[in-house]
Amino acid sequence: MAMLKPPSLSKPFLSLFFLLLRKLAGRRHHHRGRQMATAAATKPIPPPPPLPGLLDRLHGRTLVIDVEAWILRPPVRAFPYFMLVAIEAGGFLRGLLLLLLYPLLCLLGARAARAMAAVALVGLEEKEVARVGRAVLPKFFLEAAAAEGVAAARAAARVVAVSATFPRVMVDGFLREYIGVDAVVGPEVRSVGGVIAGLVDEEEDAEMAAKRLRALFGGGEVEAAAAAAAGRKDAGVGGAVGLVGAASSGRVHYLFSPYYCKETFAVSEADARGWRPLPRESYPRPLIFHDGRLAFTPTPPAALAIYTFLPFALALVAFRTVAFSFLPYRLCFPVGALTGMHYRLVAGGHVPGDRQSSGAAAGGGRLYVCNHRTLLDPIIVAAALGKPVTAVTYSLSPVSELIAPIRTARLTRDRDEDQRNMAAVLARGDHLVVCPEGTTCREEYLLRLSPLFAELGVDANPVALDTRVGMFYGTSTKPGHKGMDPFYFMMNPSPAYRVEFLPPAGGVAAAEGGRRGDSIEVANRVQRELGRALGFQLTGLTRKDKYMTLADNEGIVPAAPKNQS
Repeated sequence: MAMLKPPSLSKPFLSLFFLLLRKLAGRRHHHRGRQMATAAATKPIPPPPPLPGLLDRLHGRTLVIDVEAWILRPPVRAFPYFMLVAIEAGGFLRGLLLLLLYPLLCLLGARAARAMAAVALVGLEEKEVARVGRAVLPKFFLEAAAAEGVAAARAAARVVAVSATFPRVMVDGFLREYIGVDAVVGPEVRSVGGVIAGLVDEEEDAEMAAKRLRALFGGGEVEAAAAAAAGRKDAGVGGAVGLVGAASSGRVHYLFSPYYCKETFAVSEADARGWRPLPRESYPRPLIFHDGRLAFTPTPPAALAIYTFLPFALALVAFRTVAFSFLPYRLCFPVGALTGMHYRLVAGGHVPGDRQSSGAAAGGGRLYVCNHRTLLDPIIVAAALGKPVTAVTYSLSPVSELIAPIRTARLTRDRDEDQRNMAAVLARGDHLVVCPEGTTCREEYLLRLSPLFAELGVDANPVALDTRVGMFYGTSTKPGHKGMDPFYFMMNPSPAYRVEFLPPAGGVAAAEGGRRGDSIEVANRVQRELGRALGFQLTGLTRKDKYMTLADNEGIVPAAPKNQS
């Protein structure tokens, strides 16, 4: 009986071995056309002409462009982008798993990217990964973009972007919304009930890409490529231009084959290394809004550093929270500085004193109008003034409201009621801090200011705020995570705040009964003063625009039901 045990244990492995042999034989026959495309690609691919000539050649034509070779500057490392998805969509534990497995995954060579994708994505909701690809990754991809490659993509009439490294769900939002491509082809994910179960194989990738391109460009050019992939001898020749990298010219995607691209150019690695980073002012679409917690690119050494620092970050959060919650305002800045926080107070002689002025309310309260950087803005203003304030809030989480060391007044979105509530705060002598942008903005832009503050009949004291972080962002639009915003800001080793008090905005008290047109004019004037002090660009965007961009909703918080008496 002992002699029969080994064969019984080896039977499943033998069955699996023969199954793989049959699958490989079937795939070999199925990929005859793809092997033809690869063989054609083994012929030397010429280098591209100088950039001006290339842009002229692309005018009015269809371009098929390799994302890793042209859109992103070499060398392209896949790990940071998969780490971003793992942390932002799956949490720090999934990111730690990817970091620990990374040395082993590197041993897989060309298959390492697919293995990293499996570790980072499997088990996550596909819509959440798509949100990260749309709201988080564009910032990091734009920082790694090549000006020459983006110029080529912008010059063509129609653009198909091909990625061999990143699943389409990760790069689709960046390439479509910020580069302006018409179609994205890349590894597809397999979902079960909306949850990612893995990546589909190459055959399904080709079929799904053909369907997507057929819907965009029509059947003619796509059928030619499909015929080539099937190995038909009557396959026609497409008229597109292909741009690939010299390193990948030995085995290219079938869309770069002569059956689809009339001419293909391969940029050498040496030439690509000389490409310029894409300047912010040259972004095809300005990067005003982005989401996510990480403020740096998590390369393997940086990711290791962040996980090493996390225990110390938690201690910093605890100490700083206690300091801002219980210490007198005059001690907040010195104690915070001892823990690495940086403050810069630019008074310029405009910090209002305690004396009564014509711009104050009847009860002596003053109105401070700030741009909005983090949930800590009112607390920082209170510490700079050295006196308590009341902050107007809209979507403050219960956790933040509970630990807030200052009084808060929640908005109801009822204009008349909100105006009465704010006027009542000023009338009883409290100093009121409002952030009329309605939401935070990380980049150097100012959103449109709501004019409600200009209808209170008192002078507005503008306060220009700016922040700098090196590790974590203290803002988020992810549902259920806003309560952690101030903690993430205080987890930074050396976060910085700059506070500048500007001259009171004149003309607010003369708004003639708070007429709508005059209050809008006052709000626009305050926005210009804040923008001039900070060097920020003014926009007409609102909270709704931000949430539609990042969270695909209007950012409306359901109102609490009123008590019926």
